[in-house]
Amino acid sequence: MVTVADVMTREVFVLQGEVTLRDAIGYFATQHVSGAPVLDARHKLIGTISSTDLLQAESEGANLDATTVADVMTPRALTIGPNTELREAALTMEYGDVHRLFVEQDGALLGVISRSDVSRALAQGLV
Repeated sequence: MVTVADVMTREVFVLQGEVTLRDAIGYFATQHVSGAPVLDARHKLIGTISSTDLLQAESEGANLDATTVADVMTPRALTIGPNTELREAALTMEYGDVHRLFVEQDGALLGVISRSDVSRALAQGLV
């Protein structure tokens, strides 16, 4: 059985809630990511932000230097455990209409699994 831990990305690019949208846009561009978990000062997951969120805020006239990630993020990011079967992770993303799930265990962020990770596992014959 292939699990989330077998295919997830362990080095996760994260943002703190107080980061400005301008800085978030810069980070997304340099890190080549389309979404990131948002953590509080205690390193606990408080939400998620995507490039779509950033583009929407910008199109609505948000001040990129005064608006923070916490102001526009989606609270309650979807999470999954590392020992969850890959098929269940894929279904959770499909039913949740999300591109990524954050992998947590005992409140600690361990990684992220995306639709791309699931596709890669299929292409490599792991599933």
